[in-house]
Amino acid sequence: MRRGLVAAWGITAGCFVHVAAAALGLGAVLATSTDAFNLIKWMGAAYLLWMGSRLLWRTSRAAGDEVAVSPQAMAALPRESSPEEVPRMRAVFFGAFATNALNPKVALFFLAFVPQFIPAQAADPAWSFVLLGCLFNLNSLLVCMAWALAAAWLSRRAHWLQRGMRHLDRLSGLLFIGFGLKLALTDAPSH
Repeated sequence: MRRGLVAAWGITAGCFVHVAAAALGLGAVLATSTDAFNLIKWMGAAYLLWMGSRLLWRTSRAAGDEVAVSPQAMAALPRESSPEEVPRMRAVFFGAFATNALNPKVALFFLAFVPQFIPAQAADPAWSFVLLGCLFNLNSLLVCMAWALAAAWLSRRAHWLQRGMRHLDRLSGLLFIGFGLKLALTDAPSH
């Protein structure tokens, strides 16, 4: 559950990069400059391919790692963070952050979606954009946190899911690689 919640915050922080960039006019550069789009595209694709490869070829410490844990045992696990937990949480946060911050499609989404809700006569369109971006991010944070809580609840109750996590990691790895390849093959928006 903690990792899911930390990932939700990382995803949201990545979206704030695009809100700030668009409010400052940098998002428009990304939308109109093929070179800028390609730079962000290739960085994002490389990151997704790296993450997918890690998930796909990650090996368990031992075959015995896939032990089904009862819900009672899960509830009895200590709540304190171990010394290794903080770096893991940072990695989760920055991984989720990079996934959104390096995705040019997220920037294009903010450029295409948010301006539709800013009145033409707005006194300061940049601040209107920031406000709407913050509202969007608050809503998406709540949705991502709800998904994290639902996944944690399900994982404590679904023994078959715990046993199959290695297979789910591999499937996730294939999806990341697929998304990375799709992103790498995406053309810059037409002008």
